[in-house]
Amino acid sequence: MKLISWNVNGLRACVGKGFEETFKTLDADFFCLQETKMQAGQLDLQFPGYRSYWNYADKKGYSGTAIYTRHEPLSVSYGMGIDEHDHEGRIVTLEMPQFFLVCVYTPNAQDGLRRLDYRMTWDDNFRNYLLKLDQQKPVIVCGDMNVAHEEIDLKNPKTNRKNAGFTDEERQQFTTLLDNGFTDTFRWLHPEQVTYSWWSYRFQARQKNAGWRIDYFLVSNRLQQQIVSADIHTDILGSDHCPVELTINV
Repeated sequence: MKLISWNVNGLRACVGKGFEETFKTLDADFFCLQETKMQAGQLDLQFPGYRSYWNYADKKGYSGTAIYTRHEPLSVSYGMGIDEHDHEGRIVTLEMPQFFLVCVYTPNAQDGLRRLDYRMTWDDNFRNYLLKLDQQKPVIVCGDMNVAHEEIDLKNPKTNRKNAGFTDEERQQFTTLLDNGFTDTFRWLHPEQVTYSWWSYRFQARQKNAGWRIDYFLVSNRLQQQIVSADIHTDILGSDHCPVELTINV
């Protein structure tokens, strides 16, 4: 089973940069999107053999998540059931027969860390949400989690240490999530590999490969031995992020 996750940084813009061709080429069972920046009815983008599920932010042109799937879910839910968090379209969860699939776009702590306190609350609540799901069946969670976990996961760790996405607080929250029973699939298979999934549009960052790895597939630890491969498609353009991939036997 092949899964793709991609922060498209505006799906309508990404469609104008070859999204449909990329979708068909990657040929995934599940294709998860973050930062769609859309409202219902703005774009009718369907693919033969897939059904799709969308969570839109209340605020226009902001956030948003979606999942295209070849496999009909048992149930679908949006958000994590906490009103404080559920107005920005950040989570879609599919319940499948053997697992839950969670597509997430984690809030950014933002410049000056003005949203760091909220981010800490989000991380606590999201971890609890995943752990409740995990009590029922294994979980696959993917998306832009807006944190580079270790120094290997970004080009310039020393100068970014107190910046959004690489604060000690955000990194510790990610560690806590892993310590509570989840595996970072890419790092599990590639412990020393330096590969990024996001590059700033400024300073020719992508050309210089001055990037961050902030897009992930995590799985419940009991799925570790079923992981087949984990890849980052750095050659695919269309967004400031590139798609990440997981192949797993479930």
